[in-house]
Amino acid sequence: MLKLVAGVWALLIGVFLIMIGNGMQSTLMGVRGEIEGFSTFALSLVTSGYFLGFLVGSRITPRLIHKVGHVRAFAALGSLMSAVLIAYPLLTDPWSWTALRIVLGFCMSGIYVTAESWLNDRATNETRGTLLSSYMLAQMAGLVGAQGLLNFGDAAGASLFIMASIFVSLAFTPVLLSAVPLPATEAVKPMTLRELYERSPTATVGTALIGAVVAAQMGMAAVYGAKIGLSVRDVSLFIASIFMGSLIFQYPVGRLSDLMDRRILMICLAVIGALMSILPFIVQGSFIVLLIAGLIAGGVASPLYSLMVAYTNDYLEREDMPAAASGMIFIYGVGAVTGPVVIGQTMELAGPAFFWVLLAALFAVIAVYTGWRVTQRTAPVGDDSAYLNVMPNSSAVAVDAAYEWYEDAASDGGEEIK
Repeated sequence: MLKLVAGVWALLIGVFLIMIGNGMQSTLMGVRGEIEGFSTFALSLVTSGYFLGFLVGSRITPRLIHKVGHVRAFAALGSLMSAVLIAYPLLTDPWSWTALRIVLGFCMSGIYVTAESWLNDRATNETRGTLLSSYMLAQMAGLVGAQGLLNFGDAAGASLFIMASIFVSLAFTPVLLSAVPLPATEAVKPMTLRELYERSPTATVGTALIGAVVAAQMGMAAVYGAKIGLSVRDVSLFIASIFMGSLIFQYPVGRLSDLMDRRILMICLAVIGALMSILPFIVQGSFIVLLIAGLIAGGVASPLYSLMVAYTNDYLEREDMPAAASGMIFIYGVGAVTGPVVIGQTMELAGPAFFWVLLAALFAVIAVYTGWRVTQRTAPVGDDSAYLNVMPNSSAVAVDAAYEWYEDAASDGGEEIK
């Protein structure tokens, strides 16, 4: 395995460093916004800006890469992202930050497509699964590591933003020096929303809702922590617990998805998410309860997205899966854009503790709607499509690569893949 990973070390290190920079700015946004006196609603618009940029970029950047090539696109987007991170402490008003976050989301969508295209190009049928797992681990390690680095600077100054920019800049050195020519990535035309809904109403509605949940956890959780007076150290620990939960829960949920109706598993996870989200609202003031809620509520959100992708694929032929994946990424993005705005407005009007009430309500709607759909449609025979261990922010390139890996492994030996 070490020899295999050594072949893509530059990419993995680059992704790790980029996620450190991205993870630092995401948490800093909430902490520094509170210091600057931004309202909760203003910070919710800033949070949504990232996902709006990501949503637009997911449509545009594949064409950009096709036109100028992977290396040039990677370098241009990385340079722009590094500049945006430095601009944060220079332009400290909500509208400027929203614009910067839109640009940042746009850059990250292109960086994901470029990195995942490179990874997929370097993989063989035998190594694709290991490389995808290593890539996802590098992402999560960077996000968790970023939270620890927030304690090595003053959130009221520029040092932490500069540090994030440095990490992003350093990320492109090994990648650009090691890059090889890659085939152009073609944009996949998604299914229409009506087609997706007709194939799987449960997953279509659920993906939009889980997009709102994950976006709130990634962006508004830091705002919530700052609003209730947590220190930078405690905010960083809280955010780290959310990311750790999403890493820990993926594998056991994947195993369980083989043993039961996926919709029943979705209901169970959504109920757990709702219960754990309402707990900090009931038991306010306990940091331990906050960490436990973050770990478990964060832990069930990401696997719920993977389950919905897998459940949709239970009703699809292989040739339809890339188009469906692209469409679901769009639906997820719509939920991610609108969710933080709704939650931010509620927090503004009712208080920061209602962050948890809205999360619990979103999880509850997923559980209730999925439960109703169980009464309307029988489960597909076999439930045998792949549970793909991919992050919700992965591009269609990574999802399609995971499909290829699953199919190749299944055809070679019929073994269980997770």
